[in-house]
Amino acid sequence: MAHDDDTGHAVPEELLRLRASIDNLDAAVIHLLAERFKLTREVGRLKAGRDLPPSDPVRETRQIDRMRAFAAEAGLEPAFAEKFLAFVIAEVIRHHKAIADSQAAER
Repeated sequence: MAHDDDTGHAVPEELLRLRASIDNLDAAVIHLLAERFKLTREVGRLKAGRDLPPSDPVRETRQIDRMRAFAAEAGLEPAFAEKFLAFVIAEVIRHHKAIADSQAAER
């Protein structure tokens, strides 16, 4: 059985089911990213407390290589995984710099 969308077009049940699964996965991705950023904030506080640089290019390169390999194994375009992780890493570094600046201002 099909349902009408906002424009009056019939939307097949299969499409609704697929979209619901996509919506669930999107929610899971957001929750996983939130957990990841909780951990990276802890890393940022630890780095700032020990005067370590916000960025670790060697680790970042290793992580990108890992993600490219995971992506290839999962059937996802490795270049997409690299772009996604590069965006995440840039946000993490931005957070680490902000934490370091905040801790330095408190001293």
